[in-house]
Amino acid sequence: MKDQPLKGALLLILGEGLLAVMAAMIKHLSDHLDTEVIVFARNLFGLMFLLPIIATRGGFGQLRTRFVHLHLIRAFTGVSAMFCFFYAIGHIALAEAVLVKMTVPFFLPVIAWLWLSERIGLHTWLAIIAGFIGVAIIMRAGQGHIDPVMWVALAGAAIMSIAKVSIRRMAVSEPAQRVVFYFALFATLFSSLPLLWATTLPAGTDYLWLLAIGLVATGGQYAMTTAYQIARPGQVGVYNYSSVIWAALLGWMFWGETLVLTTVLGTLLIVAAGIWNLKSR
Repeated sequence: MKDQPLKGALLLILGEGLLAVMAAMIKHLSDHLDTEVIVFARNLFGLMFLLPIIATRGGFGQLRTRFVHLHLIRAFTGVSAMFCFFYAIGHIALAEAVLVKMTVPFFLPVIAWLWLSERIGLHTWLAIIAGFIGVAIIMRAGQGHIDPVMWVALAGAAIMSIAKVSIRRMAVSEPAQRVVFYFALFATLFSSLPLLWATTLPAGTDYLWLLAIGLVATGGQYAMTTAYQIARPGQVGVYNYSSVIWAALLGWMFWGETLVLTTVLGTLLIVAAGIWNLKSR
């Protein structure tokens, strides 16, 4: 199939926009709902939206797998990262939470090196160093006090990189639909356990918001997956960073959030390092 970079770029921007909207809805609900409830609902409703898609696209017979252990690793790490990110979204500026999540590409080569023995080139090492300098600027490390929530968000990025490397381990034999299904299934099961210590439950319109989060998240993931199916990462990967713009806009519109100079400078450094790493592959 011929590459369609323009369509791929537009789909990626759309997908990142939908995920930013999801983050904004999570921030809204975080005012009165526990993170445990939001994470579980996101996974449950995501699974509910996914089941009819699988039923009409090949059926459930295609889900037979020999890599249950890798699916479990991916789901456990993915849910753990989700808890970190959702908590961060509720406690720091929306753009900052999304931006720290964008450090996943800087953790990925290190995890792949440790787990898969993949070689890391000089350009990648320099991009990793530059990216984490940008993170340090955003976290205002030089001022002697770092918001603990920033560490939670950064931990989420590190854990998410493990989930993504596990996907790479399965890439040869596991089709995307199977990977997505088992993540949705196991993530729902894993995220149901922390509900035992949740202190707040949804009420009234909360259920509509939670349903919308699952729908928007599924739409965003579908748009991004399609983007990478019709265009190479080197052609469209840079548009992943549009999520920061979407998040900054939504944070400003609904919560009056503005980015301080250190956040802007750190953002520019992270984006530049990410683009350089992408283009040097």
